This record gives sequence, structure tokens and C-alpha cells, in this order.
Amino acid sequence: MSRPLVLVLGDQLCLELASLHDLPDDAVVALCEVAAESTYVPHHPQKIALILAAMRHFAAELRDRGYRVHYSALDDPDNAQALVAEAERLAALHGCDEIRAVRPGEWRLWQAMKEREAAALPWRLLEDDRFYSTPDDFAAWAAGRKSLRLEYFYREQRRRTGLLMEGDAPAGGKWNYDHDNREPLPANLAVPEPPRHGRDAITEAVLALVAEHFGEHFGTLDGFHWPVTRRQALVDLRHFLDQLLPGFGRYQDAISDDEPFLFHSRLAAALNLGLLSPRELCEGAEREYIEGRAPLNAVEGFIRQILGWREYVRGLYWTRMPHYKRGNILGADQALPACFWNGDTELRCLRRAIEMTRDNAYAHHIQRLMVTGNFALLCDVAPEALGDWYLAVYADACEWVELPNVLGMVLHADGGLMGSKPYCASGRYIDRMSDHCRHCRFDPKQVTGERACPLNSLYWHFLERHAETLSSNPRMKLIYGSLGRMADEKRAAIRDQADRFLTALPRTTAWHAEAAGQRALHLAGYAPEPTPREETP
Repeated sequence: MSRPLVLVLGDQLCLELASLHDLPDDAVVALCEVAAESTYVPHHPQKIALILAAMRHFAAELRDRGYRVHYSALDDPDNAQALVAEAERLAALHGCDEIRAVRPGEWRLWQAMKEREAAALPWRLLEDDRFYSTPDDFAAWAAGRKSLRLEYFYREQRRRTGLLMEGDAPAGGKWNYDHDNREPLPANLAVPEPPRHGRDAITEAVLALVAEHFGEHFGTLDGFHWPVTRRQALVDLRHFLDQLLPGFGRYQDAISDDEPFLFHSRLAAALNLGLLSPRELCEGAEREYIEGRAPLNAVEGFIRQILGWREYVRGLYWTRMPHYKRGNILGADQALPACFWNGDTELRCLRRAIEMTRDNAYAHHIQRLMVTGNFALLCDVAPEALGDWYLAVYADACEWVELPNVLGMVLHADGGLMGSKPYCASGRYIDRMSDHCRHCRFDPKQVTGERACPLNSLYWHFLERHAETLSSNPRMKLIYGSLGRMADEKRAAIRDQADRFLTALPRTTAWHAEAAGQRALHLAGYAPEPTPREETP
């Protein structure tokens, strides 16, 4: 009888995982903390702590349920510090004759595992069935289509699952209630406080480990509040359904200078780790609508994010990689602005988004798309540079979901495969959807001059710079018409204002993955002290 080593990754912490089904009694389940996975980008300390604490708690649960578990801690002296190498070391150590693994969340790991399928110690790779659809399902849907728009995929998902359906028709008569979900936050609206989870000895030990090994990474561990067990994740889910979902839809595009979480669920991290399932989230939200506790626009918007958007970007990622990652239709080639690492900017909206990211390893989707993302788009930041930053700083960032969002939504780098137009905006959008501008020295109504919001001149400069690529887009016809009617002197003044801002903008190469990885290995006692990282203006 086969004796497998079952490798469970940090984003697969689920008892229903395909590789845990029907195991022989002497199977070994392995969970591995390795420096390479914490440092190929400089992950936020809270993100690393969340994953490691959740892994350790899940390993304890598996042991309690009778599984034979080998847990490789980061500071184990024999740890190979790379995932594939460590799994093969453990398989040899325990006399296993194969390694079983479920599809990981990154193409690079999937390829590394597939290369070992025919090795002397073979890898057997299984599909991840925790989602509503598989990459093959998405490929079948996409075959022969000229346009891969989310809306069409989402409608098919609704029909297939029956979620928010009344027979063959969508609940309420419409598929999409996004138009009702764009209200700015009213003044003095009270926002419920999120749950605060207790820290047991396992979590405290992980926080100390992360502080020691990854303390130089961007972000703070102060106020760590993430759920690290399924029980804690269920508390967060109940809090969302009871207190946040009724206001979720209406204010999901709003931005606050003071409140980082608003009515957003903050469930994506637990969902991506496997502590929650997409079905229990969608069915729980649907039940709130059916029983009259939450409005349809809120419930539909939430379900669309999970059943629609989450499944859609995963399908796009797995069916388009690896060439998808090289997309750069606008030719953006600039380094990341230094303020993304240090928050040193006079733009209040950008500074607050970065500060909230530093403090919480979180910013909601409009802050990511329309603040940090919009700024990066207008400043021609290279897709790889911005993608690595998003992957590093957010606790819920896995490459399969982060990369399509950066390339397709934020930077329009995929040439319109995902979105029909770039999500570029001037300072007027921020002024309409947030209270940042009242705290900022810049005026969102001015385009040029000392007090003009830089986003305004950057916006028009971006449109002018990329007119050859974008002006034929039907959805941008009106705005290019406005640009065409603009007086030459005004266009020249805007161009000059934007050029001066971009020339003075500090850029940085900041964290190099190789140096960060060597630093972690050194702190664990496996490598010499690396040379300090270099920053370039």
C-alpha cells in the first residue's frame, strides 16, 4: 500500500482539502514554514504571522483528529527553507513513496511541483475543489468568446448555483445592483468595531518569531487582529452578517480618512487560507436577504465579489499564465514611488491608504483600485513593481487573485482582456467619495498651480500620453473629446505641471527578494549577514 506524504500549504487549511480524503493510516501530513515563501517579496509581518499562526493551529487540530503530522518550523535546524526541497526531505525521512499536493495559489509553485511528477519520489497533484469552479470550467466557458467580461461569467455562475435566483430569473429582476452601491459615507455615521481575537500561546510565539525574523519588512505587528482558527473566522463571519452586511452595498465604494474597515467584510484573508469556504459566505449572505435582514443590493454585491469576481480572476489567472504576467500594453516602466514604502507624501488620500496598509495589512478595494492603484497608473509604474508591492503588503494577497487585479483592473496592462477601460481618475473622484480632501493641502478643483491636486494634471497627462492606445476606446470617447477641445495653452500648462511632479517624485527599488530572503535565513542561523539593501531615487 502506498505511504504518501501529504503536503498542506498555508492557504489550504481546510479539513475538506482533496488531499486529506481517504488516507492510509500511516500517511504523513506535512506543513512547512520556509523562509523562501516569506521573503520572495517582503510580506507584511502581519501577513506572515497570520499564515504561520493559522498553520500551527491547523496542525494541532489535525493531530487532535488522529492524523500523523510533521510540522517544519522556520527555525528547525534541518529545514531546507524551500517548499519543494523540504517536502522531499520529509518524504525521505518518513519513508514515503509519493508526495500528494493540491494545486497551490501560485503558478511558480505549480510548475515546480509538476516538474517533479515523474521524479524517483513522484508528486501526485490534485485539483483544488474548494472553489465553485475549476480552471477547466473557466477554460470551457471562455472557449470561442471574443470578450471575457465578468458580467457574463457571473450570470452563468448564478444560474449554475441557483444563488439569488427566482426560477430562471435573478432575484429582484436585475443581475447587478452596482449602481446602488456608490454612496459616499455620511458625516458622523457610526461604523461597528471589528472583533478582537484573543492570542493564545501559539499565536504569541509566532508573533515573537515574526518580529525577530521579519521585523525589517514594511508594516507593524501592533494591533494584530486576524483570525487564526476556524472558530475565530466564524466569529468574523457572524459579525459581518449581523452588523456590516446591511450597509455593505451602499457604502462599498466610500473612503474614510479615519475608518480603515467601514462596512467591508475583511473575510478575504480567512477565505483564502481555507478557514472559511466560499459556499458558507454566499449562502449565509443569501439567507440574510431571504429572511429580510439585509437589502438585495448589499447581498448581491457581496455574492458578486465571491461567486463572480473571485472565481473569475482565478480562472483567468490559471488559463492565461505564464504569459499573462508579462502583460504591459501601456508600456509602463517606472519604479515604484518611494512613498509606497514610507508614506511620505503630501497627497492625503495616498498617505492615509499607505498608513492604513502599514498598520493593518489591509486596505479596502476602492483604496487599492482608486487611490494607490490610480496613482501608480498615472505615474506609469511597471506592472511587476506594483504587483510585487500588492502581493507583499496585504494579508489577503495571493498571486492568483492579486495579479489579475493589478494587471487587468489597476493598470489596464492586459490590453482590455478584463476591463473595457482603464480605471483612471482625477482628484474630483477622491473628493466625491471620501473626506480626505478636506484634510489635504491640495485643492481637487484646481488643475494647475501651487495648490492644485497633482492627480488632476497627472490624469490629463496620462490621457494625452496614451492617446494613441486609448482614444479609440468607445468608453473613453467623451473624455478624449474634452481633451481635444482643451486650449493648447492649457494643455501645455497641465503637461508642465505633471512633468514637474513626476520628475520630482522619489522612486525606489526598495526590497529585493534575494536580499530579503538572505536576511531571513541569516536570522534563522543558516546564512551570513547579507549586504544592506540599496534604494535609488
